[in-house]
Amino acid sequence: MRKDIKVRKVTAIEDIYSVQKLEKRIWGMEPIPVHQTITAVKNGGLIVGAFLENRLIGYSYSFAGYSKGEVYLCSHMLAVDEEFQMMGIGKLLKEEQLRLAREMGYRLIVWTFDPLESRNAYLNTAKLYGVCYDYIVNCYGSMDDGLNKGLPTDRFQVAWWIDSPRVLEKWQPDLTYSRPFQIHLSEDSHPVVLLLETNDWLEAEAIEVPVPKQIQLLKKENPQLAYEWRMETRNIFQQLCNEGFALVDVCRTEEPVQYYRFCKRSIIPLQNERSLSNEN
Repeated sequence: MRKDIKVRKVTAIEDIYSVQKLEKRIWGMEPIPVHQTITAVKNGGLIVGAFLENRLIGYSYSFAGYSKGEVYLCSHMLAVDEEFQMMGIGKLLKEEQLRLAREMGYRLIVWTFDPLESRNAYLNTAKLYGVCYDYIVNCYGSMDDGLNKGLPTDRFQVAWWIDSPRVLEKWQPDLTYSRPFQIHLSEDSHPVVLLLETNDWLEAEAIEVPVPKQIQLLKKENPQLAYEWRMETRNIFQQLCNEGFALVDVCRTEEPVQYYRFCKRSIIPLQNERSLSNEN
């Protein structure tokens, strides 16, 4: 990590305009109007920016949420300039978001991510100690930007209980993980998951589920196979969530897949936890 990169809260209008410009460049679609983000920041929301001198190179944007008597922070967007990716800036933005959110009185932060983006899953669970127990089918409908085009926008929702032992003590379960799903390679050397005929695998106390290591490359080179991964993992993840499992970790390998680790949600030390769905 470069020491000249600074992470701080964003409130100045000129910096918020910089966020809008970076958003448009990264996502390739019309950005959120500045009048909306300014209003959100003034009413319980939060923007955190990563700066190299005066240049904005990354940001997170969140706004206040409320459901079933629970107030929480809805972290809607995190992005890092392509030139500065893979440098740990995303983790720095989330850590500062956590610190500021705690000062504001929040105890829960939620956001979504594409279940097939294993790098995001690793950050959210293995680095930040969030958990995922809500799977949302086609959350945002059809999207035509570079990252989302071509697949239904299914999402895992991350619940980040920032004052829980899971986060404060960096808790991970000490369990033996079952790996019931087998992988073989397609003719173009992409991974293919072999589905199981029965649901006996749901009886394990902890389960590993494979996902492609490079979903964007797979979408480009074999879009039909990418779609099959979406539909097959949708079925698996929905069954896991319905049976009380939660995603807590990612096992990284040298294989063409990574393995998502699930354990029973009931054993995870989460304080004042309430189930939230479809919030962002």
